[in-house]
Amino acid sequence: MDPAGDVAVQQRNLILASTALMLLVIVPVIALAFVFGWRYRASNPDATYDPDWHHSTQLEVVIWTVPLLIIIALGAMTWISTHTLDPYRTLSRLAPRKPVPADVTPLTVEVVALDWKWLFLYPDYGIASVNEMAAPANRPIAFKLTSTSVWNTFYVPALAGMIYAMPGMETKLHAVMNKEGEFRGLSAHYSGSGFSRMNFGFRSLSEQGFDAWVAKAKEAQTPLNREAFLKLEKPSEAEPIRYYGSVEDGLYAAILGMCVAPNLMCASEIHHIDRQGGAGPEGAASRERLDYDNRRLRSGDEPSGATFPASGRPPMGSVQPEGMMPRDQHLSREGVNEPKTEPDQGQGNALPGADRGPAPAQLNNRPSERHQH
Repeated sequence: MDPAGDVAVQQRNLILASTALMLLVIVPVIALAFVFGWRYRASNPDATYDPDWHHSTQLEVVIWTVPLLIIIALGAMTWISTHTLDPYRTLSRLAPRKPVPADVTPLTVEVVALDWKWLFLYPDYGIASVNEMAAPANRPIAFKLTSTSVWNTFYVPALAGMIYAMPGMETKLHAVMNKEGEFRGLSAHYSGSGFSRMNFGFRSLSEQGFDAWVAKAKEAQTPLNREAFLKLEKPSEAEPIRYYGSVEDGLYAAILGMCVAPNLMCASEIHHIDRQGGAGPEGAASRERLDYDNRRLRSGDEPSGATFPASGRPPMGSVQPEGMMPRDQHLSREGVNEPKTEPDQGQGNALPGADRGPAPAQLNNRPSERHQH
């Protein structure tokens, strides 16, 4: 409710306008509840007593017309603001009656949610930072957001509304800061034990101040390559602000494709295989290259999950929580999901005794005719 950017200002105004419209009904109804209770109390001999009263056309008109008008007004506001404030929509103005100049290029910032810290990459400048981002005031910002672990939510209250960052997917946000200053950003979606400390600083600077911030980041000797990113990706809390003077080409695309680690298949490869109608039986060899989640278990870097310490067992382990009906332990992967040479029933594949052969050939062939829908 204390915005410093035009998008946040419009969102604040929308909240205030919606609240005011709803109070047009709420306040009179609450007030009339007290008025009626006082006027028609048992000790008031002047109040009209009419036990046979059952209808008033005038009251019906008021009771139905006023809420209907409010709903129409709220619907119109929602329709307009939903399109105007679409986070994927490029900004058309910097402030009221101040359109975006034709020669202004938006600042592109690639945001990666980690456990439990934020990574910001500036592809136009070849730098990156952890738990701090900066941007010049009165210049549009085009955010590209993703995550390496679980769903998270990127949120700078003074800038714009929150938006999800999801692994293997990219979301977008367009916003602008109209005031210089230091602001707070945070994670607004619970993501584990380090969630409450997953904050970052947002610095809104002048053009000269932003250039100085970029120069400071470039002075950092540490490059952000794949090896450095894999170390940074390991779960940690309360990470200090740090800068990377250079960023390996294609790193963000690899993060988005979930294939920074060696020998993992990128999401784009999976999409290509799907478009070709599937890999067929020979695609089983790619199973290890698709095992994204279990790589942390093998390396011992998985963050504590909801299973520990509440249930007294390690996350993703084969030990059952107390109170659960016993299951056949030999059907699940032993230890911490060690890879097997064939699918196991503990991972939701075939039932015990079922045929483990490949799918019928017709399932691996492309359809001869296109579907009608």
